[in-house]
Amino acid sequence: MYNLLLVALGGAIGASGRHILSGLSLRLFGPGFPVGTLSANIIGSALMGLLVGWLAFKGAGNGQSLRLFFGVGVLGGFTTFSAFSLESFSMLEKKAYGPLFAYVSASLFVSLAALALGLWLSRLIFSS
Repeated sequence: MYNLLLVALGGAIGASGRHILSGLSLRLFGPGFPVGTLSANIIGSALMGLLVGWLAFKGAGNGQSLRLFFGVGVLGGFTTFSAFSLESFSMLEKKAYGPLFAYVSASLFVSLAALALGLWLSRLIFSS
């Protein structure tokens, strides 16, 4: 029950953060391109890399609880594959192939690069 509570509380924080980020990006960039979801997934990937690296080097004592709260809860609630899928399908239906290609490519490759950057930074910071 404790683990479920950790995930639920973390998820509420992450989903709230994504909601704020999506609203802000909508006001700044408009509805034409899903900047909010893309940003959330890239930021979340970088933070996941940092978290995984930190847990590997420093988080031995509370690793499971921290992984559940931050990794599954906060970052799981902050990032969103379902919104990515819906927005991609919407672009496909509108035959907006250029933005669709850019969005799918950026979501995949930039998120992977952000995760790698987070891991690299965590090794640099926490391995000593």
